[in-house]
Amino acid sequence: MNFEKIALQAPHILLPRKGIDLNRWAVIACDQYTSQPEYWDKVARHIGDAPSTLELIFPEVYLEDDDGEQRVQRINAAMRRYLDEKILLDQGPGFILVDRATAHAPSRKGLVVALDLEQYDYNAGATTLIRATEGTIVDRLPPRIKVRENAPIELPHIMVLIDDPQLTVIEPLFARELEEVYDVELMADGGRVRGWRVSAAADIEQVAARLAALAMPAAFNARYGVSDQPVMLYAMGDGNHSFATAKAIWERLKAQASDLAAIMNHPARYALVELVNVHDPGLEFEAIHRVLFNVDGNDLLAAMERYYADRGEGFALRQVADLRQELALPPTAGVHRIPFVIGARQGVIEISAPRFNLAVATLQGFLDGYLPATKARIDYIHGAETVAELGGKTGNAGFWLPAISKHELFKTIVLDGALPRKTFSMGEADEKRFYLECRAIVRGGESVDIDQ
Repeated sequence: MNFEKIALQAPHILLPRKGIDLNRWAVIACDQYTSQPEYWDKVARHIGDAPSTLELIFPEVYLEDDDGEQRVQRINAAMRRYLDEKILLDQGPGFILVDRATAHAPSRKGLVVALDLEQYDYNAGATTLIRATEGTIVDRLPPRIKVRENAPIELPHIMVLIDDPQLTVIEPLFARELEEVYDVELMADGGRVRGWRVSAAADIEQVAARLAALAMPAAFNARYGVSDQPVMLYAMGDGNHSFATAKAIWERLKAQASDLAAIMNHPARYALVELVNVHDPGLEFEAIHRVLFNVDGNDLLAAMERYYADRGEGFALRQVADLRQELALPPTAGVHRIPFVIGARQGVIEISAPRFNLAVATLQGFLDGYLPATKARIDYIHGAETVAELGGKTGNAGFWLPAISKHELFKTIVLDGALPRKTFSMGEADEKRFYLECRAIVRGGESVDIDQ
């Protein structure tokens, strides 16, 4: 069932057959714990030789390893094997209603659907129905494209937000009598997730109708205080680069098609995602911090001082004895305070009269110019304690950044466009989506290969 005007499809979702250990099947999003290989080593030991989505993903902690091509081939082969051996079974058209509990929130509700990539554009200034919330790092797409371009199935860790303050789309489904399809205690302190099948035509059409109501131009204009602006119904939450990868593959398929009309029903036109209401009480926005590796701390701080002085912004550096106290302080008007740790040194950088509204943009603007001229490497870290641990090592540097308000996200994107990349995270690392559902992205009987 397709609802083209709102970019929605009720997809054929694949789930593991009965008897598969879902605790070992489900693993966390591949872009988590990217500087902590010990996490992934522990996951692999826990899974052993059981069927698992670990065989179907490329954890980004391994992106710099020499066996990347071989790993991608193993992933694609495992996907085919799971289909051939009927480890994954088609659930028929419909959605999956999700309720996730973590150590941080007792419930976060979502709905697994497919969204139309024709109505998404990750480029700056896009006015599509589905929009990126942060700048897309195009250089991060090629490794993901290598995984997806010959893959017969997709697994989503993508979470897409809707702005539904009256709780009309997802929440009413929990009052329905639905068939439970999984109930899983997740590994590595991931909490618990339950899922129910949404397959009745009336339920699917209710979801579509209420999304369509949110997308009515009059309601959209009133909600954000604008007039005659293109409607944005969906905003990327987590997995922006995975969604952008799906878009890149779809555009390549269209470019290669001899008959464009014939390919418009191809399953790769859509991408599987979990919709989450930005007003869900279980959803919190966390800051994404920065850690630099192989950096000269003195050179870094001197370069920062020169950079901000050249821009006419004030730069002050304070040493502090207790970073925890600094991290607990509220923002200061007219000043961006950025606590840092550089090896054994810790303090706060204060940028006064900043040109950008967000502290993350103030810091990222400097890093974007500084890092390419050095041998330093950057990672984007969700947990404050991990920043302290990694940034406190010799040759490293860590910066803490404040979170933004989730209630201002949609209006900010509508009025100002995408935020600086890696501005916010939906929850802590262990709250990220675990892979469970899959979907075929080839047509029945066709080769999975895509011409280069």
